[in-house]
Amino acid sequence: MKYNFDGRTFEIKRYPSTTNRSLQPWNAADELILEYISDLSDEHESIALINDRFGFLATTLFKLQPLSVVNYKSHQKAIERNYVSNSLVLKSRTIKTPLKSLPDTDIGVIKVPKSLEAFEFYLQILHRSLKDNGVIVCGFMTKYFTPQLLEISSKYFEEIEQSKAKKKARLLILKNRKEIEHQVVTIDIKFGDKVYKQYPGVFSSDHIDYATQFLLEHLTVKESEKNILDLASGNGVIADHILHQQPNAEVHLVDDSYLAVESSKMNVNESAHFHWNDSLESFKDETLDLVVSNPPFHFEYETNIEVTIGLFTQVQSCLKESGRFVLVANKHLNYKTHLDKLFKTCSITAENDKFEIYECLK
Repeated sequence: MKYNFDGRTFEIKRYPSTTNRSLQPWNAADELILEYISDLSDEHESIALINDRFGFLATTLFKLQPLSVVNYKSHQKAIERNYVSNSLVLKSRTIKTPLKSLPDTDIGVIKVPKSLEAFEFYLQILHRSLKDNGVIVCGFMTKYFTPQLLEISSKYFEEIEQSKAKKKARLLILKNRKEIEHQVVTIDIKFGDKVYKQYPGVFSSDHIDYATQFLLEHLTVKESEKNILDLASGNGVIADHILHQQPNAEVHLVDDSYLAVESSKMNVNESAHFHWNDSLESFKDETLDLVVSNPPFHFEYETNIEVTIGLFTQVQSCLKESGRFVLVANKHLNYKTHLDKLFKTCSITAENDKFEIYECLK
Protein backbone atom coordinates (compact mmCIF):
# COMPACT_ATOMS: atom_id res chain seq x y z
CA MET A 1 0.00 0.00 0.00
CA LYS A 2 1.17 3.51 -0.77
CA TYR A 3 1.41 6.23 1.86
CA ASN A 4 2.34 9.86 1.28
CA PHE A 5 4.36 11.61 3.96
CA ASP A 6 6.93 14.39 4.12
CA GLY A 7 6.90 14.92 0.35
CA ARG A 8 7.54 11.28 -0.45
CA THR A 9 5.44 8.27 -1.43
CA PHE A 10 6.22 5.12 0.55
CA GLU A 11 5.28 1.56 -0.37
CA ILE A 12 4.45 -0.26 2.88
CA LYS A 13 3.79 -3.99 2.86
CA ARG A 14 2.82 -6.51 5.49
CA TYR A 15 5.18 -9.33 6.34
CA PRO A 16 4.09 -12.05 6.38
CA SER A 17 1.86 -11.15 3.45
CA THR A 18 -1.85 -11.90 3.44
CA THR A 19 -4.62 -12.34 0.89
CA ASN A 20 -7.09 -10.77 3.32
CA ARG A 21 -7.50 -7.22 2.05
CA SER A 22 -9.09 -6.09 5.31
CA LEU A 23 -5.73 -6.59 7.05
CA GLN A 24 -3.62 -3.50 6.40
CA PRO A 25 0.04 -2.73 7.24
CA TRP A 26 -0.95 0.28 9.39
CA ASN A 27 -4.02 1.81 10.99
CA ALA A 28 -5.27 5.19 12.22
CA ALA A 29 -3.28 4.88 15.46
CA ASP A 30 -0.07 4.67 13.42
CA GLU A 31 -1.08 7.76 11.46
CA LEU A 32 -1.88 9.68 14.66
CA ILE A 33 1.51 8.77 16.13
CA LEU A 34 3.22 9.88 12.92
CA GLU A 35 1.38 13.20 12.94
CA TYR A 36 2.33 13.86 16.57
CA ILE A 37 5.97 12.86 16.13
CA SER A 38 6.44 14.94 12.98
CA ASP A 39 5.18 18.04 14.83
CA LEU A 40 7.22 17.30 17.95
CA SER A 41 10.61 16.13 16.81
CA ASP A 42 13.62 17.50 15.01
CA GLU A 43 16.48 15.65 13.37
CA HIS A 44 18.65 15.90 16.49
CA GLU A 45 16.26 14.04 18.78
CA SER A 46 16.59 10.32 19.40
CA ILE A 47 13.49 8.18 18.88
CA ALA A 48 12.80 4.60 19.99
CA LEU A 49 9.86 2.63 18.55
CA ILE A 50 8.28 -0.43 20.16
CA ASN A 51 5.68 -2.74 18.61
CA ASP A 52 5.79 -1.00 15.23
CA ARG A 53 4.69 -4.33 13.79
CA PHE A 54 5.14 -3.86 10.04
CA GLY A 55 7.70 -1.07 10.22
CA PHE A 56 5.30 1.67 9.10
CA LEU A 57 6.75 4.20 11.55
CA ALA A 58 10.36 3.05 11.13
CA THR A 59 10.03 3.50 7.37
CA THR A 60 8.16 6.81 7.21
CA LEU A 61 10.37 8.35 9.91
CA PHE A 62 13.61 7.07 8.35
CA LYS A 63 15.15 10.57 8.21
CA LEU A 64 15.14 10.65 12.01
CA GLN A 65 16.95 7.28 12.15
CA PRO A 66 14.63 5.80 14.79
CA LEU A 67 15.72 2.83 16.86
CA SER A 68 13.29 -0.11 16.65
CA VAL A 69 12.84 -2.52 19.55
CA VAL A 70 11.62 -5.79 18.05
CA ASN A 71 10.27 -8.80 19.90
CA TYR A 72 9.17 -10.70 16.78
CA LYS A 73 11.51 -11.91 14.08
CA SER A 74 8.68 -11.28 11.61
CA HIS A 75 8.67 -7.64 12.79
CA GLN A 76 12.39 -7.34 12.07
CA LYS A 77 11.92 -8.87 8.62
CA ALA A 78 9.02 -6.49 7.92
CA ILE A 79 11.22 -3.48 8.68
CA GLU A 80 14.07 -4.85 6.57
CA ARG A 81 11.79 -5.58 3.61
CA ASN A 82 10.09 -2.19 3.72
CA TYR A 83 13.45 -0.41 3.86
CA VAL A 84 14.64 -2.36 0.83
CA SER A 85 11.44 -1.79 -1.17
CA ASN A 86 11.73 1.96 -0.50
CA SER A 87 15.47 2.07 -1.35
CA LEU A 88 16.43 2.98 2.21
CA VAL A 89 19.53 1.91 4.13
CA LEU A 90 18.88 0.19 7.45
CA LYS A 91 21.79 0.47 9.86
CA SER A 92 22.36 -2.57 12.06
CA ARG A 93 22.38 -0.50 15.24
CA THR A 94 18.79 0.61 14.64
CA ILE A 95 17.38 -2.82 15.60
CA LYS A 96 17.34 -3.87 19.27
CA THR A 97 15.80 -6.80 21.13
CA PRO A 98 13.70 -6.14 24.27
CA LEU A 99 16.28 -7.31 26.83
CA LYS A 100 19.03 -5.01 25.53
CA SER A 101 19.61 -1.58 27.09
CA LEU A 102 18.68 1.42 24.94
CA PRO A 103 20.72 4.60 24.53
CA ASP A 104 19.36 7.83 26.01
CA THR A 105 16.04 8.57 24.34
CA ASP A 106 14.14 11.83 23.74
CA ILE A 107 10.95 10.32 22.34
CA GLY A 108 9.62 6.84 23.01
CA VAL A 109 6.78 5.38 20.96
CA ILE A 110 4.63 2.37 21.82
CA LYS A 111 1.97 0.94 19.56
CA VAL A 112 -0.12 -0.41 22.45
CA PRO A 113 -0.21 -4.24 22.40
CA LYS A 114 -3.18 -6.38 23.39
CA SER A 115 -1.35 -7.73 26.44
CA LEU A 116 -1.27 -5.27 29.34
CA GLU A 117 1.73 -7.13 30.74
CA ALA A 118 3.56 -6.50 27.48
CA PHE A 119 2.50 -2.84 27.55
CA GLU A 120 3.99 -2.37 31.02
CA PHE A 121 7.14 -4.25 30.04
CA TYR A 122 7.57 -2.01 26.97
CA LEU A 123 6.90 1.05 29.12
CA GLN A 124 9.64 -0.05 31.51
CA ILE A 125 12.11 -0.41 28.63
CA LEU A 126 11.50 3.17 27.48
CA HIS A 127 11.27 4.60 31.00
CA ARG A 128 14.77 3.33 31.78
CA SER A 129 16.31 5.09 28.77
CA LEU A 130 14.14 8.22 28.64
CA LYS A 131 15.79 11.56 29.28
CA ASP A 132 14.34 13.68 32.10
CA ASN A 133 12.54 15.96 29.65
CA GLY A 134 11.57 13.10 27.33
CA VAL A 135 8.10 12.03 26.27
CA ILE A 136 6.46 8.70 25.52
CA VAL A 137 3.68 8.48 22.94
CA CYS A 138 1.34 5.48 23.06
CA GLY A 139 -1.07 4.90 20.17
CA PHE A 140 -4.17 2.70 20.17
CA MET A 141 -7.60 2.29 18.62
CA THR A 142 -10.28 3.62 20.98
CA LYS A 143 -12.27 0.36 20.96
CA TYR A 144 -9.35 -1.32 22.73
CA PHE A 145 -8.98 1.31 25.45
CA THR A 146 -9.02 0.17 29.06
CA PRO A 147 -8.56 2.31 32.21
CA GLN A 148 -5.73 -0.04 33.15
CA LEU A 149 -3.56 1.72 30.56
CA LEU A 150 -3.84 4.85 32.70
CA GLU A 151 -3.21 2.93 35.93
CA ILE A 152 -0.06 1.35 34.53
CA SER A 153 1.21 4.62 33.05
CA SER A 154 0.71 6.44 36.37
CA LYS A 155 3.27 4.14 38.02
CA TYR A 156 5.99 5.62 35.82
CA PHE A 157 4.90 9.17 34.89
CA GLU A 158 3.48 12.22 36.65
CA GLU A 159 1.75 13.67 33.60
CA ILE A 160 -0.66 11.56 31.54
CA GLU A 161 -2.58 13.23 28.76
CA GLN A 162 -5.08 11.71 26.35
CA SER A 163 -5.40 13.17 22.88
CA LYS A 164 -8.68 13.75 21.13
CA ALA A 165 -9.90 10.80 19.10
CA LYS A 166 -9.22 10.91 15.37
CA LYS A 167 -10.44 8.20 12.99
CA LYS A 168 -11.29 6.16 16.10
CA ALA A 169 -7.67 6.31 17.32
CA ARG A 170 -6.16 8.08 20.29
CA LEU A 171 -2.83 8.77 21.96
CA LEU A 172 -1.57 8.67 25.52
CA ILE A 173 1.13 11.29 26.06
CA LEU A 174 3.37 10.52 29.05
CA LYS A 175 5.71 13.14 30.54
CA ASN A 176 7.66 13.91 33.72
CA ARG A 177 9.04 10.47 34.47
CA LYS A 178 9.05 9.22 38.05
CA GLU A 179 12.23 7.89 39.62
CA ILE A 180 11.81 4.12 39.92
CA GLU A 181 14.24 1.29 40.54
CA HIS A 182 13.99 -1.21 37.70
CA GLN A 183 14.50 -4.93 37.65
CA VAL A 184 13.62 -7.48 35.00
CA VAL A 185 10.58 -9.33 36.33
CA THR A 186 9.71 -12.83 35.19
CA ILE A 187 6.41 -14.63 35.72
CA ASP A 188 6.26 -18.00 37.49
CA ILE A 189 3.79 -20.64 36.27
CA LYS A 190 3.44 -23.87 38.21
CA PHE A 191 2.63 -26.92 36.11
CA GLY A 192 2.94 -30.43 37.46
CA ASP A 193 5.94 -30.57 39.76
CA LYS A 194 7.83 -27.76 38.03
CA VAL A 195 7.68 -23.97 38.01
CA TYR A 196 8.15 -22.48 34.53
CA LYS A 197 9.44 -18.94 34.09
CA GLN A 198 8.63 -16.52 31.33
CA TYR A 199 8.92 -12.86 30.46
CA PRO A 200 5.86 -10.57 30.34
CA GLY A 201 3.93 -10.73 27.09
CA VAL A 202 4.76 -14.36 26.32
CA PHE A 203 1.66 -16.37 25.43
CA SER A 204 -0.58 -17.54 28.31
CA SER A 205 0.99 -15.78 31.28
CA ASP A 206 -1.13 -17.05 34.17
CA HIS A 207 -1.22 -20.78 33.36
CA ILE A 208 0.00 -23.30 30.82
CA ASP A 209 -2.37 -22.94 27.88
CA TYR A 210 -5.21 -25.50 28.05
CA ALA A 211 -4.58 -26.72 24.51
CA THR A 212 -0.96 -27.40 25.42
CA GLN A 213 -2.04 -29.23 28.57
CA PHE A 214 -4.36 -31.43 26.49
CA LEU A 215 -1.56 -32.13 24.00
CA LEU A 216 0.88 -33.12 26.75
CA GLU A 217 -1.65 -35.54 28.25
CA HIS A 218 -1.63 -37.49 24.98
CA LEU A 219 1.92 -36.97 23.68
CA THR A 220 4.15 -40.03 23.46
CA VAL A 221 7.53 -39.67 21.80
CA LYS A 222 8.84 -42.80 20.09
CA GLU A 223 12.32 -44.04 20.92
CA SER A 224 13.18 -43.93 17.22
CA GLU A 225 12.39 -40.18 17.03
CA LYS A 226 15.78 -38.60 17.61
CA ASN A 227 15.57 -35.25 15.81
CA ILE A 228 12.58 -33.31 17.13
CA LEU A 229 11.18 -29.80 16.70
CA ASP A 230 8.89 -27.87 19.03
CA LEU A 231 7.32 -25.34 16.64
CA ALA A 232 5.91 -22.11 18.13
CA SER A 233 7.58 -23.21 21.34
CA GLY A 234 6.49 -20.44 23.74
CA ASN A 235 8.05 -20.89 27.18
CA GLY A 236 9.35 -24.34 26.22
CA VAL A 237 6.99 -26.54 28.23
CA ILE A 238 6.41 -28.94 25.30
CA ALA A 239 10.13 -29.30 24.57
CA ASP A 240 10.77 -29.86 28.27
CA HIS A 241 8.27 -32.74 28.34
CA ILE A 242 9.77 -34.21 25.17
CA LEU A 243 13.22 -34.25 26.77
CA HIS A 244 11.84 -35.94 29.87
CA GLN A 245 10.52 -38.75 27.64
CA GLN A 246 13.60 -38.94 25.40
CA PRO A 247 16.60 -37.33 27.17
CA ASN A 248 18.99 -38.22 24.35
CA ALA A 249 16.90 -36.67 21.57
CA GLU A 250 18.15 -33.64 19.67
CA VAL A 251 15.41 -31.11 20.39
CA HIS A 252 14.97 -27.79 18.61
CA LEU A 253 12.69 -24.94 19.65
CA VAL A 254 11.48 -22.28 17.20
CA ASP A 255 9.40 -19.21 18.03
CA ASP A 256 8.77 -15.85 16.37
CA SER A 257 8.91 -14.15 19.78
CA TYR A 258 12.34 -13.26 21.16
CA LEU A 259 10.95 -13.12 24.69
CA ALA A 260 9.44 -16.59 24.26
CA VAL A 261 12.77 -18.02 23.12
CA GLU A 262 14.61 -16.35 26.00
CA SER A 263 11.94 -17.66 28.39
CA SER A 264 12.37 -21.21 27.11
CA LYS A 265 16.10 -21.02 27.84
CA MET A 266 15.19 -20.73 31.53
CA ASN A 267 13.00 -23.84 31.41
CA VAL A 268 14.58 -26.33 29.01
CA ASN A 269 17.85 -28.24 29.32
CA GLU A 270 20.72 -26.36 27.70
CA SER A 271 21.34 -29.35 25.42
CA ALA A 272 18.37 -28.13 23.35
CA HIS A 273 18.78 -25.83 20.35
CA PHE A 274 16.95 -22.49 20.44
CA HIS A 275 15.96 -20.61 17.27
CA TRP A 276 14.45 -17.11 17.14
CA ASN A 277 12.65 -17.22 13.81
CA ASP A 278 9.22 -17.07 12.19
CA SER A 279 10.04 -19.84 9.70
CA LEU A 280 11.94 -23.11 9.32
CA GLU A 281 14.46 -21.65 6.88
CA SER A 282 17.39 -22.84 9.01
CA PHE A 283 16.31 -26.51 8.74
CA LYS A 284 17.21 -28.70 5.79
CA ASP A 285 14.60 -30.79 4.01
CA GLU A 286 13.87 -34.26 5.36
CA THR A 287 15.89 -33.93 8.57
CA LEU A 288 13.24 -34.11 11.32
CA ASP A 289 11.67 -37.25 12.79
CA LEU A 290 8.95 -35.44 14.74
CA VAL A 291 7.44 -31.96 14.85
CA VAL A 292 5.15 -31.05 17.76
CA SER A 293 3.18 -27.83 17.88
CA ASN A 294 0.43 -25.76 19.41
CA PRO A 295 0.49 -23.28 16.52
CA PRO A 296 -0.82 -19.71 16.81
CA PHE A 297 -3.88 -18.65 14.85
CA HIS A 298 -4.10 -15.02 15.93
CA PHE A 299 -1.75 -12.10 16.40
CA GLU A 300 -2.86 -9.33 18.72
CA TYR A 301 -6.46 -8.63 17.65
CA GLU A 302 -6.20 -10.34 14.24
CA THR A 303 -7.33 -13.88 13.55
CA ASN A 304 -5.65 -15.28 10.45
CA ILE A 305 -4.51 -18.86 9.79
CA GLU A 306 -2.55 -18.09 6.62
CA VAL A 307 0.76 -17.96 8.49
CA THR A 308 -0.06 -21.23 10.23
CA ILE A 309 -0.90 -22.98 6.96
CA GLY A 310 2.41 -21.74 5.56
CA LEU A 311 4.21 -23.32 8.52
CA PHE A 312 2.43 -26.62 7.84
CA THR A 313 3.92 -26.61 4.34
CA GLN A 314 7.40 -25.98 5.76
CA VAL A 315 6.94 -28.80 8.28
CA GLN A 316 6.06 -31.20 5.48
CA SER A 317 9.32 -30.33 3.70
CA CYS A 318 11.49 -30.70 6.80
CA LEU A 319 10.11 -34.07 7.93
CA LYS A 320 11.79 -37.30 6.91
CA GLU A 321 9.80 -39.92 5.01
CA SER A 322 7.31 -41.38 7.51
CA GLY A 323 8.08 -38.53 9.92
CA ARG A 324 5.31 -37.37 12.25
CA PHE A 325 3.65 -34.01 12.77
CA VAL A 326 1.62 -33.86 15.99
CA LEU A 327 -0.34 -30.71 16.75
CA VAL A 328 -3.21 -29.46 18.86
CA ALA A 329 -5.74 -26.89 17.70
CA ASN A 330 -9.14 -25.43 18.44
CA LYS A 331 -11.84 -27.48 16.76
CA HIS A 332 -13.41 -24.56 14.92
CA LEU A 333 -10.21 -24.01 12.88
CA ASN A 334 -10.78 -27.23 10.92
CA TYR A 335 -7.08 -27.71 10.13
CA LYS A 336 -7.65 -31.23 8.83
CA THR A 337 -8.87 -29.82 5.51
CA HIS A 338 -5.46 -28.21 4.99
CA LEU A 339 -3.36 -31.01 6.50
CA ASP A 340 -4.96 -33.67 4.28
CA LYS A 341 -3.57 -31.85 1.24
CA LEU A 342 -0.01 -31.94 2.58
CA PHE A 343 0.43 -35.29 4.31
CA LYS A 344 0.04 -38.94 3.36
CA THR A 345 -2.27 -39.53 6.30
CA CYS A 346 -3.82 -37.24 8.90
CA SER A 347 -5.98 -38.48 11.75
CA ILE A 348 -7.54 -37.03 14.88
CA THR A 349 -6.05 -39.04 17.74
CA ALA A 350 -7.77 -37.27 20.65
CA GLU A 351 -10.40 -34.60 21.17
CA ASN A 352 -12.50 -32.91 23.81
CA ASP A 353 -15.18 -30.23 23.68
CA LYS A 354 -12.73 -27.55 22.51
CA PHE A 355 -9.54 -29.10 21.11
CA GLU A 356 -8.37 -31.73 18.64
CA ILE A 357 -5.00 -33.45 18.38
CA TYR A 358 -3.86 -34.34 14.87
CA GLU A 359 -1.21 -36.87 13.91
CA CYS A 360 0.07 -36.46 10.36
CA LEU A 361 2.49 -38.80 8.59
CA LYS A 362 4.61 -37.79 5.63
